[in-house]
Amino acid sequence: MTTLALARSWRPKTFPELLGQDHVVKALTHALDQGRLHHAWLFTGTRGVGKTTIARILAKALNCIGPDGQGKMTSQPCGKCAACLEIDAGRYVDYIEMDAASNRGVDEMAQLLEKASYAPSNGRYKVYMIDEVHMLTNHAFNAMLKTLEEPPEHVKFILATTDPQKIPVTILSRCLQFNLKQMPVPLIVEHLQTVLAAEKVESEIGALRVLAKAAQGSMRDALSLTDQAIAYAAGTVTQESVRNMLGTLDDAYLIQVLDALANKNGAALVAVAQEMGERSMSFSLALQDMASLIQKIASAQVVPESVLDDWPEAAEIRRLATIFTKEEAQLFYQIAITSRPDLSLAPDEQTGFSMALLRMLAFRPGSAGSGPSQSAGSVTTAAAPTANTSKSASATPSAAKPAAANPASAKPAVSAAPGTAPKAAASASPATASSSDRPDWHSLMRALPVRGLVQQLAHQTELQDWVDSAQGVKATVITSLPQLASVDSVGRLGEALSVHYGKKVQIVIVEGAVEKTVAKIDAQVQQEKRQNAEERIAADPFVQQLEREFGAKVVSGSVRPA
Repeated sequence: MTTLALARSWRPKTFPELLGQDHVVKALTHALDQGRLHHAWLFTGTRGVGKTTIARILAKALNCIGPDGQGKMTSQPCGKCAACLEIDAGRYVDYIEMDAASNRGVDEMAQLLEKASYAPSNGRYKVYMIDEVHMLTNHAFNAMLKTLEEPPEHVKFILATTDPQKIPVTILSRCLQFNLKQMPVPLIVEHLQTVLAAEKVESEIGALRVLAKAAQGSMRDALSLTDQAIAYAAGTVTQESVRNMLGTLDDAYLIQVLDALANKNGAALVAVAQEMGERSMSFSLALQDMASLIQKIASAQVVPESVLDDWPEAAEIRRLATIFTKEEAQLFYQIAITSRPDLSLAPDEQTGFSMALLRMLAFRPGSAGSGPSQSAGSVTTAAAPTANTSKSASATPSAAKPAAANPASAKPAVSAAPGTAPKAAASASPATASSSDRPDWHSLMRALPVRGLVQQLAHQTELQDWVDSAQGVKATVITSLPQLASVDSVGRLGEALSVHYGKKVQIVIVEGAVEKTVAKIDAQVQQEKRQNAEERIAADPFVQQLEREFGAKVVSGSVRPA
């Protein structure tokens, strides 16, 4: 004997059994109790939220005659009379369900409307339920306009759709419209517990949460997935079996990813992605679950009480909320949701997922661009090492006195280039700092043929020390944005300077406060131009006349220099 699917055997048969649609149930029951019935209803909502179910319950309520055959229209159909039993069985002659996807033309609509003029055979009302009504053609909509506006007294229309935007406003204005809500996860979990208890199937609460999340607000999808999970588990429906069935990610993997981000451990991130690939997990769902988890972390940072104690990951969410800053949580969330569409463009999904994790690591606020192991205040040296590099470095004075006004803000650290000894950038010989060969750094940075990140780095630096020797030039520069000073960017800037001077130029980057850079000078010049333009506009006689006569005002920030 074939078992009936859970979605069919557990379909609600009365209004009290209907879950999650209290606003619709309240309106319909009051209308039935008071006898104030409209002739056409439109139910909208995503799949599996109860549109067809409500239509059948409403049809039973309109035609119920009670167990004794003497009953009247009621909001509580008995479920025992001939009308109720036949509607539940799908064979009631006066309840017609029509699929607009396969009967969408004007001819089918004309046949339906022609039959509507005849009185019902057995029932009190003849009820037409048109599912996916948005699939009808424009001619079919036009054909039903008049009948839908003034149908015979014995006819009721129930329309259902998942896409109400495609329905003409002329149809919408003739119907009472009810928007059905998506089912929340806790409500689905509670209903699945009731269903499985009645079906005598053991389950874990974690497994039901995974099924409820996968259903995405659809109770029918949740029941169908539960049917599949029962068959897959062949026993107790466990969280592990459900995750394996759906290919979803265990929260433990997400916690590992976030811990690796907190520790700036790129190797751990790659290892987690590799393990997920070996288990054939869905990387698209992984990014979706990660975005959901990060959203909970961001909420916990702002509203700590939003974390519910019954969440399995509640303790981890609270812990991670204290580790990451609010800016980091927002950045990780943005990267997670924007990386999902990019998976189809990647060589494979695992590569795309790995790059998304590495992108979170690379763009984490405060991280230097060269990698997670490099501290924010490190000194970066970029120049191809040669046999004379160490010798020239040892012959060079330890450091030069910075030309910046705030030398104490510079942070010395270890050189990032192999073969170069670490240098302190706190002091220097006055003779070296005032060398006659010291270039005009700002003009030099403007003249270099560099673009992109290298140009951004060049425009955010100021020269601290310039040592010209027979082996080459060693330039020590300060920047307040060490994240721009990746090994590649500094190396390309050094190559451009080497080509400009015709000899090797070695660059040492030191983090510190910078008063004057090309970027700051350009911004100051632009600000002065904007102020001059605003003053000229304010002094213009025509503008002043407009302000006097019409009360006009110049929008702040709208004036741009020519």
